[in-house]
Amino acid sequence: MVKFVGRREDLSTLHQKLQERERIAICAISGMGGMGKTELALQYAQHHQQQGSYSGGICWLQAREVNVGTQIVNFARTQIDLQPPNELDLINQVRYCWRHWREGEVLVVLDDVQNYQDVKSYLPPAESRFKLLITTRLQWLGESFDQLNLEVLSETASLELLMSFVGQERITREFDEAKQLCAELGFLPLGLELVGRYLKRKQDLSIAQMRQRLGLEHLEHPSLQQPSRDMTAERGVAAAFELSWQELDKPAQQLGCLLSLFALAPIPWDLVEKCLLDPDKEYLENLRDEALLNLSLLERRGQGSYQLHQLIREFFQDKLGELDNNCGLWQDLIRRLFNNPTKADELKRSFCLVMVAEAQKIPQTPTRRDLAELTPTIPHLVEAATAQKKWLNDKEFILPFVGLILFYKGQAAYSQAVKWSEQCVLDAEAHLVNNHPYVADSIHYHGMLCESQGKYDEAERLYLRALNLRETFLGNKHPNFANSINSLAGLYSLQGKYDKAETLYLKALQLRKEFFDKEDADVATSFHNLAGLYSLQGKYDEAEALYLQALELMEKSLGYEHPDVATSTNDLANLYLSQGRYKEAEPLYLQALELRKKSFGNEHLDVADSNNSLAKFYSLQGRYDEAKKLYSQALELRKNS
Repeated sequence: MVKFVGRREDLSTLHQKLQERERIAICAISGMGGMGKTELALQYAQHHQQQGSYSGGICWLQAREVNVGTQIVNFARTQIDLQPPNELDLINQVRYCWRHWREGEVLVVLDDVQNYQDVKSYLPPAESRFKLLITTRLQWLGESFDQLNLEVLSETASLELLMSFVGQERITREFDEAKQLCAELGFLPLGLELVGRYLKRKQDLSIAQMRQRLGLEHLEHPSLQQPSRDMTAERGVAAAFELSWQELDKPAQQLGCLLSLFALAPIPWDLVEKCLLDPDKEYLENLRDEALLNLSLLERRGQGSYQLHQLIREFFQDKLGELDNNCGLWQDLIRRLFNNPTKADELKRSFCLVMVAEAQKIPQTPTRRDLAELTPTIPHLVEAATAQKKWLNDKEFILPFVGLILFYKGQAAYSQAVKWSEQCVLDAEAHLVNNHPYVADSIHYHGMLCESQGKYDEAERLYLRALNLRETFLGNKHPNFANSINSLAGLYSLQGKYDKAETLYLKALQLRKEFFDKEDADVATSFHNLAGLYSLQGKYDEAEALYLQALELMEKSLGYEHPDVATSTNDLANLYLSQGRYKEAEPLYLQALELRKKSFGNEHLDVADSNNSLAKFYSLQGRYDEAKKLYSQALELRKNS
């Protein structure tokens, strides 16, 4: 982390502006990084957290990669115990959070905004208690924002920063050389810190010799001779990075290159370990701590989480390209951490395999806990689906997209889910050729998303297209063909086309019995779907038998506490209620309610539905006080939605 030197006046100005206006943007010279924008915001937040200036709390959000609205909702859930109803779309969940935020002044920090339109709809209301602090490389965000443009450090501040690492004596001894060194580094805080740390370790190296080394590394580079203002800082930082790179041994260099494959976001360290086959974890930790962290090439972001600075990440990516042409540099790390890889491509492939595995962990119906655990992985899943997608084989290609779709759909962030669903279809068609069976998978998932939004005509068109492709390439005796039939049947059931739905449900059930073990979860799902259809048609005996079969299979295959078990239990209770079988219905309603609370928390809409069903049950029995209490709870949840 850059030492906080030379920005004291900016801190004071920032606080003054935040008190005068509701929103403030921190900007730097266009296109330049490493200016200390984030550091200034961080120091401001930490100082005022210690002072207790913001009694309503400080919310830090990253504007890059993970959707800002998703971060706000997750922060509200985990930090201030708000539970926005999942029935709402993402924008309205965010508005719910702002409306119900704890009392007092609130500081909201949006770090690294690239496009104002991407975050505009998630901003807090224009109330005086909300203070919005944005860091960005953009020079203009909007008329409602007061800009604070960060300049490079002054010569005096640059010398002060350098002195904080090497000591006053060395600066005094070579004062003119030190001034020249600061100028050649573009007076950029990040570059000054890296060179300062290098000099601190090299006690016998003079500042003049330091300048000579920088000159030798980039002797012919135009930016070191007559650089433009826009180029000075970047080249100065690159020179400093090159020096630190030379200080790393080869395995540490290779680890840095591996980290550059991850997104520009905090990296859960366990994902790094998973990229390596049977790694020596202690050896890997030493490379991380003693080399990358020690040289400030990597930052610790929290327990088990690390991140590369943007320019360092780009630098390592450039080095990765060089390593592709010189595989010998990989041999040391390969010997320690891999079985039989050959070159840098192997790391890219390994990264993608890990991301595919993480995507496959995302359930069809993620719980609140699932979403919280998955959030740190999402930026890296995006990286696999975009920048690194060429390292995915045909079978794996759509899986990162599917993971992103399920993640965003699971929290009603439909605009994000649709974005990734549409991109999945486009990329699959381009990569796999239009009539590939995996293209059918991408189309099928897009159909599911359209159905969940009530776009039934579009969903039917997509389901039929996927069904035809699967039948053509896989035949009509394949599990994916059965999945298409089952989804189409569900759509017809929603539209009241019961005869069509029944025919397809029965066909899907028959196919699944042929493909899978009779106790498979897919077979259980078919039983449940068919039971629901028969219940709608008043065929109660058939529906009951199928619900009971579905429940038995789900408990065996998914576990007693799975959300699908709760759904089947609740539906069976509804069936008993419609038949007047009250004694059998009540324990099932209570069981379903308890399971849903455990899976989703007390304020999920599925819990509201269970409360409402149980209230209706009590009302029919004349237990009005109990019914009133549950109706009120359900109404309160929906009112807040």
